Amino acid sequence: MAERQRGRPRSFDREAALETATLVFWEHGYEATSVADLTRAMGIAAPSLYAAFGNKESLFTEAVQRYGRRYGAFMLRALEEEPTARGAVSRMLREAAREYTEPGRPTGCLTLIAATGGTTASPDVEESLRAVRAANIAAIESRVRADVASGELPPGTDAAALARYSAAVVQGLSQQARDGATREQLEGVAATAMRAWPA
Repeated sequence: MAERQRGRPRSFDREAALETATLVFWEHGYEATSVADLTRAMGIAAPSLYAAFGNKESLFTEAVQRYGRRYGAFMLRALEEEPTARGAVSRMLREAAREYTEPGRPTGCLTLIAATGGTTASPDVEESLRAVRAANIAAIESRVRADVASGELPPGTDAAALARYSAAVVQGLSQQARDGATREQLEGVAATAMRAWPA
């Protein structure tokens, strides 16, 4: 009797699976998302997930990178494209209000949401998210320092504090979006926040 051939692993679209995983992590956070949740949403078996992405942590790392490229790039684009730090942060806050409330996808920001519920079970994940947030603050601070140097902002401007303030507003917008705030409400917050900037 001939030996039965083993079935070939079911093929799947890796990019589509990664997009699905990104949305699941975005909706539920890292810690609250199980491998079972991921495989169910992605429509694959656990061995396929491990073969394609390594493990949950490495899949999450890829998901954060994908989020940054596809959904979170508006922040760096604003910092790169606007002629002043004030204009860049103003645009960044307005676009955050829109992006964080976009219908048909999770609200808020993945790099902030994923940290809620505690990530202490995975210090590497916690550290990687902290690094992403720190890089955003550093990018804002760099633009502010450049405007102080050029005279666009007053010489006594505390670039580090202004950058942290701006990042804190972004973080607040994310949480408010999770709590059900509308785009219009968040745009109001963004406009109010910009009044704290030095003339």
